[in-house]
Amino acid sequence: MAEGIRAVLALGNPGAGHAADRHNVGFWFADELASQERVDFSREKRFKAELARLGVQDATAWLAKPWTYMNHVGESAAALARFHKLSAAQILVVHDELDLPPGTARFKAGGGHGGHNGLRDVTRVLGVDFKRLRIGIGHPGHMDAVVGHVLSKPGKSERAAIDESIERSVDAVNVLLADGWDRAAQKLNSAN
Repeated sequence: MAEGIRAVLALGNPGAGHAADRHNVGFWFADELASQERVDFSREKRFKAELARLGVQDATAWLAKPWTYMNHVGESAAALARFHKLSAAQILVVHDELDLPPGTARFKAGGGHGGHNGLRDVTRVLGVDFKRLRIGIGHPGHMDAVVGHVLSKPGKSERAAIDESIERSVDAVNVLLADGWDRAAQKLNSAN
């Protein structure tokens, strides 16, 4: 696995009540990647997550969907990193991004949490050196509307745009795992 990405941590909130929320874009991505790779998730208590193993050439990467709520995903990130002896740079965190419009996805290395509670908690335990896959959900226009926006269901055309960006992102993550960060970032970031 070029450049050492060994875990993909998808952010979302557990439960049927949140399954269609914009905040669960990370889970939508993880489900699509698992489906395309024909792998199943199993509930792993030690990681506080559902985990699937992705085989990439002669290496393995872990795909994780934490079952903690967004504000506590750092618990899962820390357990995964500790058990598999992963550095922050070997972890790709997949999350919803207010600052990108629906239909857009971008890779990013490092950076702050930008007010995203899941990223805030991951940063608390891993620092800022992890890689990110940011999947756009758009901004509602005013800060007071952000919570309602991320915890609500997108409209039909918006969901279609998000699903298209997830498809491109799955392809790009496969490139990332097989060929490394630079090739994957060029593929995804130039496609938007």
